[in-house]
Amino acid sequence: MQNLAATRTPVEASPSSIRYFSAGFVLPFLFFGVLWFILCRQLSGEWSVNEQYNYGWFVPFFALYLFWLRWRDRPPLTQIANRNSQIANSAALALAIAALLLLLPVRLFEIANPEWRPIGWIHAASVAALTLLYLWCVGGRPWLRHFAFPVAFFFVAIPWVTPIEVPIIQGLMRMVAAVAAETVTLFGIPTQLEGNLIRVSSGLVGVNEACSGVRSLQTALMIGLLFGELKRLSISRRVALVASAIALALAANFCRAVFLVWVAATRNVSEVSRWHELAGYAIVGLVFIGTFGLAYLLGKSEVAGQKSDSNSGFQPEPSGMASTLPVLQTGCPPDESGRMPELRTHSRSRWSVVSSPYVAAALCWLLVIEVGVASWYRAHESNLVATTRWGVQWPKASPNFRELKIDEEVRRQLRFDQGHAASWTLSDANFQGASGASKPNTIICLLYLFRWNPGRNSALLANLHRPDVCLPAIGWTQVADTGVRNYPVAGSFILPFRHFEFQHPTSENSAPQIAHAFYCLSEDRMPAAAGPGSKLPQMASAHSTWTRNERIRQVLEGRRHLGQQVMEIVFLSKEPLSPADADSHLHDLVGDLVVLRQP
Repeated sequence: MQNLAATRTPVEASPSSIRYFSAGFVLPFLFFGVLWFILCRQLSGEWSVNEQYNYGWFVPFFALYLFWLRWRDRPPLTQIANRNSQIANSAALALAIAALLLLLPVRLFEIANPEWRPIGWIHAASVAALTLLYLWCVGGRPWLRHFAFPVAFFFVAIPWVTPIEVPIIQGLMRMVAAVAAETVTLFGIPTQLEGNLIRVSSGLVGVNEACSGVRSLQTALMIGLLFGELKRLSISRRVALVASAIALALAANFCRAVFLVWVAATRNVSEVSRWHELAGYAIVGLVFIGTFGLAYLLGKSEVAGQKSDSNSGFQPEPSGMASTLPVLQTGCPPDESGRMPELRTHSRSRWSVVSSPYVAAALCWLLVIEVGVASWYRAHESNLVATTRWGVQWPKASPNFRELKIDEEVRRQLRFDQGHAASWTLSDANFQGASGASKPNTIICLLYLFRWNPGRNSALLANLHRPDVCLPAIGWTQVADTGVRNYPVAGSFILPFRHFEFQHPTSENSAPQIAHAFYCLSEDRMPAAAGPGSKLPQMASAHSTWTRNERIRQVLEGRRHLGQQVMEIVFLSKEPLSPADADSHLHDLVGDLVVLRQP
């Protein structure tokens, strides 16, 4: 009994062990929790607005679960050879400092350009590098290999950069449209392929980004990697599992495209929208179940193969191997009672040396980064004043008034917080025809209103929905830009609108259709006085080209998103409408539509 009590005594907790636990575990947990939380918060904007990356919300939880599974069977802590430890620790410290310093410019650029995808990859690479360096310093190369996959798994949630994503999407759209059109034709339904559009008897069916299959491809990649890790498959089997999941997703997406074209041809084009999302979720479910079943089969066959190899090559353990194995693993011999006090002491020193001073300094540096970035933008915003808030009173009593549904692709690109659109008709009783006689002219009025709240969007987003950007994309030709003019609203409050004129060909024997578009951008906060030296375009008068230099200028001038509102009004008429008449109609509308609001 005395020997048993003596055996248990060293295991009991002591004040020193409690202090070690606090410094060696809680501090790293806090540092890496904050580090990964900032990264996930930054990427969550893309996960929320882009349905292609909605699955990203699940990836952090999956990665955390995979890390926990790896933690349960982690390798024992090993001792680094003395002659290499100094060089290795110096190299790791240098890499960690470089990754920490890189976070400062990354955070500066993320605030002004949150949708710039290369910055997201750099941020994730820095966070992953810091995590892996810490694991290597604590557990050496065995820990680095053991925990590498859960850390790297997070990269499946980072949006692809545009030069890679766009060619894949465009190629998939053309391929899916061609296969769907050819397959439906084989069933006796006539179709005509027009780029990524399929013409059937009831209208056009478009194969857009959502139908291209890229969302299914990315989701399949995530599911295949997840199940491969859960089953701890070999590298070759994981590659086969991911390839099979992607093939299953693409095949299912082709079937969905064929089904939707068949629905449009046999029923109505309007029925496609009702079945579109349901078919998309069915693909995700099919990929999940199919990949799970394939992972089960691959895992079962791998276990059977391992048992066969162990039975055929079984060798009895030499005598004395069990007693020398801890020494080979740790370099620390057991004491007289068989315990490993040297291993415990060495583990404690490895944790405390790595975590206590360095992690505390890194945590303070994260705080300096966040405070410094916020101070940089606040310092540049010190001369800004709040502008008058305004809204729109929709003319629901006007003839033919109806609300318009905003396309999901427009919603994904603009990332607005509030968006409304409507159309109605105006009557121009004093219109002068070609003969000089007055006759009524019906004018179709389209109004778009978008609102961006202050937050994680870019100040450049509002420039994406400009008439000179959107209308040429759907076949209109810009013929005039008469500049910016102020229109009175109430009292001394005015709104600046920029006037564009466009033409659209109708037929060979008729005059082209004319459209007058007016664009107004209002920011929630503006400089009290126009400051010279800014090289950024004025938001109300010049559109953004989204160049790299412009993004850098956003950071240098401390310009982040502080809230914006865009109103766009388009006049369409069967008869040509002069710029003066369009200007007069807008003058009358602004006073009736725009209402002032309390801040």
